Parts: sequence; structure tokens; C-alpha cells
Amino acid sequence: MRVSAYVVVPLMSIVVSADVCAADEISDIVTKGKIDLGLRYRYEYVDQDNALKHANANTIRTRFGLQSGSWYGLTAALEVDNVSRIGEEQYNDTRNKKVLYSTVGDPDGTEINQLYLRYQQPFGGLTVGRQKIELDNQRFVGSVAWRQNEQSFDGGTLRVTPTDTLTFTYSYIDNINTPFGPDGDHGYPTNPANIKGHSQFFHANWRPSKELSASLYSYLLGLDNLAVAANALPGTQSSRTTGLRLSGLLADFGYAAEYARQSSYADNPNNLDGKYYLAELSYQKNGYQGKAGYEVLSGDNGSANRAFQTPLATKHIFQGWADVFLITPSTGIRDSYAGGTIPVVGGSLQMWYHKFDSDAGSIDYGTEWDVSYTHPIPYIKNLSVMAKYASYNANDYSVDTDKFWLQAQYQF
Repeated sequence: MRVSAYVVVPLMSIVVSADVCAADEISDIVTKGKIDLGLRYRYEYVDQDNALKHANANTIRTRFGLQSGSWYGLTAALEVDNVSRIGEEQYNDTRNKKVLYSTVGDPDGTEINQLYLRYQQPFGGLTVGRQKIELDNQRFVGSVAWRQNEQSFDGGTLRVTPTDTLTFTYSYIDNINTPFGPDGDHGYPTNPANIKGHSQFFHANWRPSKELSASLYSYLLGLDNLAVAANALPGTQSSRTTGLRLSGLLADFGYAAEYARQSSYADNPNNLDGKYYLAELSYQKNGYQGKAGYEVLSGDNGSANRAFQTPLATKHIFQGWADVFLITPSTGIRDSYAGGTIPVVGGSLQMWYHKFDSDAGSIDYGTEWDVSYTHPIPYIKNLSVMAKYASYNANDYSVDTDKFWLQAQYQF
């Protein structure tokens, strides 16, 4: 298990704080703290129209968390996850060498998901250690909460809130713990357990009213051991992405518009010049929600993949649940989508349709339908079940892919 200095330092600081605090202050740290326990069982089935065997994965995630009380604005947190397989390994978890099966990216293992020290005051705060970071809608930086092992970051995050409507965020990161951990740093160029290198996130958000939220950002990603393809050079997903996002609500209607540019950074051998566009409209009232949008990640017809990439995003919530486009194809992608959520017999039914095309070369990537139903279990607080299905219909790209999930989640 790899634990960087950003994790060790907060742990040492907790011990030092305990030594210098008075008895009543130590008591507040303990008595006002809380313990979190959670279980998430998931069955995942994958059927692809290729030579791979169908995947059948039964996994369970057990989560243990400790959150201290506050002492003059200082708190500490620990969160540990264990992912365990149930039954036979009839799937490729990216680490078990079951390469004859389709992939379900949930390797076994135990890992410290979060361990940080946080200082919080009304004007902002500083977090140092292993932490989850989620910016805007997680299109560029997220925790990948869908996978059993979440994504977390080793480093420091400073948030400054000079007014109620303005927030500045800066993060310095020297290691990224991916969902494909905790083991396997070598020989996995597109999905290492730990992404090494130095990255910085600059983010400013201005929210003067519910009608407008404006985010200006620049993400400098030094991803030294991450490649854009298995046969590509390390560092080919290092990039500098700068953009502007606008969103808001007008009565029951919502909107989002975003534009970003992407260029090479941190010795990326490829010369990047990518563009990102998003236009989205939504409607929400009395539990009903509808949304339609158009998203573009640019590409070209070059021999190397210089398409616009989002390596640190929570990708599962974008471009279809079948996860066919986790890496943007070299010709880019245009995603036209529509869907929504409606309440049904005490639960929530969600359905989406995607039409995929290339950004360059006029390639028809195909279509996808996604549907899910989530329902809380009566008389058992914090227990819910979910059934979910994704069907990708290939045309001139990839292969037909069907995925089905059955999940039960309980939070103590």
C-alpha cells in the first residue's frame, strides 16, 4: 500500500494536537466526532459482441470512516475501503489477468481512501492529505464514485471564500489514487493504480444568484506514467485545460454552457490543441426532470491520438453508462443526448438516449440507451436497491455492448 507524505503528515499532526490540547478540548475532538460504516454489494454483467467471454462480477465494498470533532477549526478524517470478490472470477478486473473475459474495473484490495487534516474558518479552509476533490459537475476533476474503489488525491487544497458568492480553489497534487488500485503500478499504461507527477487545479466560482453560476478554471495535469493508449508513450495524457462554465436556473428551467481549450503540458510528446464545447437545457419540477444537451470533445485524423481527454473526470456519468468512450477516440466525439428522471411507485426511474459521432472524419459511432431504477427499502433506513442497464449499439466504431447492474447499498 503506497502512502505519501501528504497522508503521513496529517496523521502525525493529529498525534501532536492530542499532546498539546487540554483535556476538555481532547474530549470535544472525540465526543463530537462520528463513525461512518457502509456496505455496497454489486453484481455487474457485461456482454460484448466480440471474442471475449461474458463477465459476471459479484463484489462488495466495505467502508469504515472516522471524522473528528472540531478544535478551533481543526478536524481530521480517515476513510478506509475494502473491495472483495464474492464467488468465481469470471471477469477481468484489470489486475487478475483474466484477459479472456470482458472488463469490470473493480479490483480486490484494501486502501486508505481519505486521510486528511483540515483547517476551516468562515473565510475558507486548507485541507492537507489524501482527499476527494470534485469540481463543478466533475467533467474534469472528480471522485469516480460509481466504481467500488473511488479516486482520491494526495496533496493540499486551499479554498478561499472572501464573499458569500465568490470561491477560489487551488490544489497541488503529487499522486492520484485511481479506481484501479491499490495494486498494479507497473505494466498498466492506461490505468495505473497510482498516477504519478505534479498537477495543479485553479478554480474560481462566482454565484451571485440561482440564475447564474460562473466557473473559470485551469487544470495543469502532470501525469507522468499515464498514456493515451497501451502502445503510446507515458505522459501522453498530461495537459493544460483552461475554460469557462456558465450554469443556472430560470424558474423551473436550467441551462449550462461551457467552453475549454487543451494544450500540451509537462513534457507531453504530443502537440495538443483540443477544444471542448457543451450546451445543455433542463427542466425540473415536482420530482420530474428532463434534460437535453450537446457535448463535443475535439479530435483530428492524425496518427497519434491528440483528441481532447478528461483523464481525472468521473467519466461514467458522461457519454453513456456502457463506458465505451473512457478514452476519447483520436477523431474526437460529438454526443447528442436527452433523457430524464421521473418518480415511480416510491422510487426513481431514469432513462437516457445518446447519439455518438466523430468530431473529425464523419464517423457514425453508434447509439446508446440507458435506464435505471432506484428504490429505498421500506422500514430499513439508509438501505436502497438499484437495477441499471446500458445498451450500446455500435456502427463504425467499437462493438455492441450490453451491461447490467444490480446493487444494494446500506449506510450505518
